[in-house]
Amino acid sequence: MKTRDDIKNIAIIAHVDHGKTTLVNELMKQSDTLDEHTEIEDRAMDTNDIERERGITILSKNTAVRYGDKQINILDTPGHADFGGEVERIMRMVDGVLLVVDAFEGTMPQTRFVLKKALEQHLTPAVVINKVDRPGARPSEVVDEVLDLFIELGADEEQLDFPVVYTSAMNGTSSYDPDVASQEHTMKPVFDTIVNNIPSPIDNSEDPLQFQVAMLDYDDFVGRIGIGRIFRGTIKVGDNVTVMKLDGSTQNFRVTKLMGFFGLKKLDIQEAKAGDLIAVSGMEDINVGETVVDPSVQEALPVLRIDAPTLQMTFGTNTSPFAGQEGKFVTARQLEDRLKRELHTDVSLRVDDTDDPGAWMVSGRGELHLSILIENLRREGYELQVSRPQVILREIDGQKCEPFESVQIDTPDEYSGSIIQTLSERKGNMQNMESVGNGQTRLTFLAPSRGLIGYSAEFLSLTRGYGIMNHTFEKYMPVVKNWNPGRRNGALVSINQGKSTTYATMGIESRGTIFIDPGTEVYEGMIVGKNSRDNDISVNITKGKKQTNVRAAGSDDTAKINEPQHLTLEESLEFLNEDELCEVTPENVRLRKDILNTNQREKESKKRRHNN
Repeated sequence: MKTRDDIKNIAIIAHVDHGKTTLVNELMKQSDTLDEHTEIEDRAMDTNDIERERGITILSKNTAVRYGDKQINILDTPGHADFGGEVERIMRMVDGVLLVVDAFEGTMPQTRFVLKKALEQHLTPAVVINKVDRPGARPSEVVDEVLDLFIELGADEEQLDFPVVYTSAMNGTSSYDPDVASQEHTMKPVFDTIVNNIPSPIDNSEDPLQFQVAMLDYDDFVGRIGIGRIFRGTIKVGDNVTVMKLDGSTQNFRVTKLMGFFGLKKLDIQEAKAGDLIAVSGMEDINVGETVVDPSVQEALPVLRIDAPTLQMTFGTNTSPFAGQEGKFVTARQLEDRLKRELHTDVSLRVDDTDDPGAWMVSGRGELHLSILIENLRREGYELQVSRPQVILREIDGQKCEPFESVQIDTPDEYSGSIIQTLSERKGNMQNMESVGNGQTRLTFLAPSRGLIGYSAEFLSLTRGYGIMNHTFEKYMPVVKNWNPGRRNGALVSINQGKSTTYATMGIESRGTIFIDPGTEVYEGMIVGKNSRDNDISVNITKGKKQTNVRAAGSDDTAKINEPQHLTLEESLEFLNEDELCEVTPENVRLRKDILNTNQREKESKKRRHNN
């Protein structure tokens, strides 16, 4: 069978923070791609602000580098299971994967998640053991761990015979030997491993066209852009082609623009053929998984399977007393348009109407997936309020089932007992416990997703910040009955509107943990802290000190309060109970009760207790 030996298509996969984006940067620098005047910034592939701040890849990116007479098309994939929709599609576009593993941490849950997707597609793997210069690095042991993982995931004999390269992407060095002293300032071993081991695409460019869209982009000038791979045939600018829609219908259109990838740019091209990864515009309405074909031979490729959402939240317009004061986009129409627009590029997301015209049920792959969407909306100037995340239940073989996750924890030995106890209370089932040396224990659990909502903050507190927890969706299992894992602490709730004072805070902080600074504007029904007990308490945090003529000089200046605990967006979402909402604006994240009026809320609470 004829192949195209001028190109290689690979995906780079790794757990979060194992260095794959840095490795791609180094491959670009050391290839024949960029001219000597081009400056390349750190982690150039992470273009989204949140990606840069958190050091994670959310959206897959394409780049292409030249190495000698070959073009290597590289897809940088998300390492987190919440972005499985992206990973699934990328695996269909490539012929091999470069698995990057940290020489100290070894294989982690998300390594496992992404690698499983690659092996299911029968892709050819190559392994890069990165950060070999890190203190405590154990490259040879990590190769054994990788081999064990391949066997466990059902790799075939060819896949088990993978080549290994050892690198320090940060320093731009690599070698074929695990000994750090053998590292040289070159990426040649990585390039040669790709060229010699990853299969070339089949060259069937004489056959009728088949091009499948795996990702979507949008441009104000040319509209929607379909990015994908040509599996068969040739496509040229000006061609008349047919899109085979997911619903079985067809649509004809004319190709107005073709783009190829080179370095970090999209370049206009006139023609592309089997094996090329390209972007096509001219289609008003094209979706991920649809096949573009020759009108005379209409054969669709298999539809891309995308993992269904496991978590949902209600997104609504902001109804707090401060609504409309801080955002640019505050109406239901604006929020709805923005959520529907997100569906154009994020295939793992679902947006459904609710009975309330100002609220939508948004379903995603996990807390990180949904919190990043909320953070993007906030930065774009939207105001909204969101409910507590809830897992999506499914009926399987007549039984109600809920999502379970595989949880891997690395912790100092002394905290392992408390972790086992708290995760058992959350219905986690311990699968494995092993000592990994240096006073560290690795624990593996299978736990219901709803038991993990809100666990991160408790986990960090239990391990004094020294523990590392990773979890990834495993499977649906029968619902755990007679168990509600809600928050154990009550809330401190403001009874009036105004500015919080130091004087009032001093009187309240003995009741629990305060979330806001003195001088913060609050409203009735806003949550200002966490009670140390399990009931809610209504508090007056705006109370001022009575003015009298008798006063010790400087007494107000010496008033001391504890440092408040400022919650991040993720911590705020995890804190929520079912009768609470998170108000999100470009300037603030506030927690509030669903019913703001104190008397009305207490009546409802009594009614609920009576009914239970």
